[in-house]
Amino acid sequence: MITRIVKLYFHPDKVQDFLDCFEDVKHKVNQFEGCRGMKLMRSETEVGLFFTYSQWDSESALENYRNSDTFKGLWSKIKPFFKEKSGAWTVADYYNGFNS
Repeated sequence: MITRIVKLYFHPDKVQDFLDCFEDVKHKVNQFEGCRGMKLMRSETEVGLFFTYSQWDSESALENYRNSDTFKGLWSKIKPFFKEKSGAWTVADYYNGFNS
C-alpha cells in the first residue's frame, strides 16, 4: 500500500470553483479501482491551501488513476485556479502512532 499527498494552492477567488469541481468527482476517485480512500484537508491559516491524502493498493493503481479520464478531466479544470505549482509525494508508513 502507498499513500499519496498532494499540495494544492489556489488563488483565493478560485477556492469555491475548486470545491465545486471536487464535489463533482470525489466519489469517483474514492471508488476508483485500487483506491482505499481519500480525504481533502484545508489549511486553517492560509486561504487557498489544500492537501489531498489518498491511499492506494499499489503504485500501478495510482498510475492507472493518474492516466484516467477522471483525473485528466479534473486536472484540466482546476489547473488554471492554481496560485502556485502543485506538489505531490508518494510515501509509505515508517511509523504509525495513531490508534486504528
